[in-house]
Amino acid sequence: MKIFLTLFCCNILLTTACAPKKVEVPLREERGIAEVLAERQGIQRIDATMSVVFEKKDSQMVGDAVLAIAPGGDLHLKVYSLGILGMDLSSRDGVVTSTPRLDRTKRTILTKGLRDCLYWWDLEDYALREDGEYLVLQNATRTLWLDRNTLLPGRQRIDFVDGKQLTVQYDVFARQDGVWYPSRMRIELTRYVVTLEIKEIGFSRRD
Repeated sequence: MKIFLTLFCCNILLTTACAPKKVEVPLREERGIAEVLAERQGIQRIDATMSVVFEKKDSQMVGDAVLAIAPGGDLHLKVYSLGILGMDLSSRDGVVTSTPRLDRTKRTILTKGLRDCLYWWDLEDYALREDGEYLVLQNATRTLWLDRNTLLPGRQRIDFVDGKQLTVQYDVFARQDGVWYPSRMRIELTRYVVTLEIKEIGFSRRD
């Protein structure tokens, strides 16, 4: 029993040490939006472990995911359920492979959706307007609502040529490697909803 309690306590300490710290988000400094976005442009890779909930109509699947993703959209995503690998997805130069094979909507969420969701600041040729407590950045395909006090994302919409819209809701902000990020995201596209809770995350910058 003593050995079990010792191991249990060690596990709690390790988990606490590795988990990103969630603290109160400070108000923004007197800097322009362009400067705030530009300072994140050097991030060349995001590595994350997450809990994932897939919802479709009345069904739900819960798992844990390991993700590595680059700004251009290249990624490798593995999703485990009860410790068993349930999905292995890769995207490189726009070519997507997955086991098992995914339908188009789910594939879009886990490639284009994840990329624009996590690299929310990578928005070009945008117009700026105000919308209540938000500053809205909008271009031909994406609309991003930034909290005007923190300049962190509240929500995002991605418009596709077929008229469909992918939406992202951001919540619970934390800080890692000097970068503020949303640790909870909810992505919706047609009949699918994917909720991500980040457990650990790392941001790699160019040398």
